[in-house]
Amino acid sequence: MILLIWVVVFIAVVLLYFRQIYSRFSEYGVKHFKPIPFFGNVARVILRIDNFSGDLDRNYNTFPEERFIGRYEFVKPILMIRDLELVKKITVKDFEHFLDHRSLADDKVEPLFARNLFSLKGQEWKDMRSTLSPAFTSSKIKLMVPFMEEVGEQMIRVLKKKIKESEHGAIDVDCKDLTARYANDVIASCAFGLKVDSHSDENNQFFEMGKTAATFKFKQLLMLFAMATFPSITKRLKLKLFSNQTTDFFINLVISTMKDREARNIIRPDMIHLLMEAKKGQLTHDDKVSTENGQGDQDAGFATVEESTVGKKNTDRVWSDNDLIAQAVLFFIAGFDTVSIAMSFALLELALHPEVQDRLYEEIKEYNEKHNGKLSFNAIQNMTYLDMVVSEVLRLWPPAMALDRICVKDYNLGKPNSKATKDYIIRKGESLAVPSWCFHHDPQFFPNPQKFDPERFSDENKHLINPIAYMPFGLGPRNCIGSRFALCELKFLVYHILLHIEVSPSEKTRLPAKLSSGTFNPRLEGGHWLKFRLRA
Repeated sequence: MILLIWVVVFIAVVLLYFRQIYSRFSEYGVKHFKPIPFFGNVARVILRIDNFSGDLDRNYNTFPEERFIGRYEFVKPILMIRDLELVKKITVKDFEHFLDHRSLADDKVEPLFARNLFSLKGQEWKDMRSTLSPAFTSSKIKLMVPFMEEVGEQMIRVLKKKIKESEHGAIDVDCKDLTARYANDVIASCAFGLKVDSHSDENNQFFEMGKTAATFKFKQLLMLFAMATFPSITKRLKLKLFSNQTTDFFINLVISTMKDREARNIIRPDMIHLLMEAKKGQLTHDDKVSTENGQGDQDAGFATVEESTVGKKNTDRVWSDNDLIAQAVLFFIAGFDTVSIAMSFALLELALHPEVQDRLYEEIKEYNEKHNGKLSFNAIQNMTYLDMVVSEVLRLWPPAMALDRICVKDYNLGKPNSKATKDYIIRKGESLAVPSWCFHHDPQFFPNPQKFDPERFSDENKHLINPIAYMPFGLGPRNCIGSRFALCELKFLVYHILLHIEVSPSEKTRLPAKLSSGTFNPRLEGGHWLKFRLRA
């Protein structure tokens, strides 16, 4: 009887606990799905009933009249912002209230993840952004173009050889694997000063380590949820995203490269060199890129995000070697997976829309003949249709499906809807999300949103796009520092492929395209298979 009483008491306490935890939104009239004890509103993703984008859509579309809605990640309340004016306030106007991202690692347990630009907080983040910002200007990226060109040429050589040796003059290609290898080799060259050919040497160490570090499978998804929701527990248990082997590989690689360059006075215009310059405080904002028509500075395309005054301030902060290694690792992870995701979806859409592919090929061929086959940063930005295609790919398939922010100072978000009676005050330490995927697929901002239509970004139409609703590289001062590099790399890959190869669906291509629920990163069910055939 006593045991039974204690069981009943325990159950009552647990139920009261969950009732209290899951009452954060109710008293303010914030709409949300009924949470499941412990799982909150993430059970569908955890149990692989739905993928992350589907879960976002389900929340966003179920409550169309709300300015913001609620969601519980296990026991942690998260607000999803649906109102664009509020998004603008959070990310731009009142940015100082939402300065940080959520904590995913502890700097004592996993410094390579906790000390990078994405994870740093407050003034440290501002100082690191100011330190690194000059490394990502067009003038610096322009110097890396020959490295991208070399990687593209070695990729095409291998593809041509395989196609010529094939029985039917065509091969089936897993485009996610292809673009990951291309991105891997670009990062190896542009960031670490290494010459790697992952298309010929398929199991090279750099590619294997990168795949391990950058691919967030289901196990890593659970770890990310745990680190974001129960940081004190994961810290006490010393849980890590990266293995010691992966961590040691990157530390040894960066340190040995830096020491070798200092000893032999080697200067190579890549990211390692820029990080070494940043440590000395010798990086400056000098982005006067003279274009071929003499018009001065030039962006990398419509999707480029501008650096804010936060990133352009001078700082004399001294950084440790571990801090610089953490930035190199972040650059690798972001460049390896997010860029290769965008590339693979770009090839998919070109295969499914031959009229778009043909028009883009004509532009590429004309450019190639005009410039005698020589690529340059400035001239490739003048390829108008290429930029339209890339911009539309990033709208339809944004690699980052949601932006997250942590409230660092209490903030009045106003009423969640017209019927609510109380303003919602988001407290310091609470989280919110901006569902970029949902805004990109909302017919209010992009008519017929499921249609792949580069004409949205033509000179005649692009002024109709609400700039806050289009966020492939984020919004405000905490946007993606590497947008110019990513866009340049993406365009170069499309250029190289289409100049030599005709892309079409293969027998392995699953249509309609559907995202897999087995991974956090956007992946297609059945893989990204397409048919490659050499152009006549």
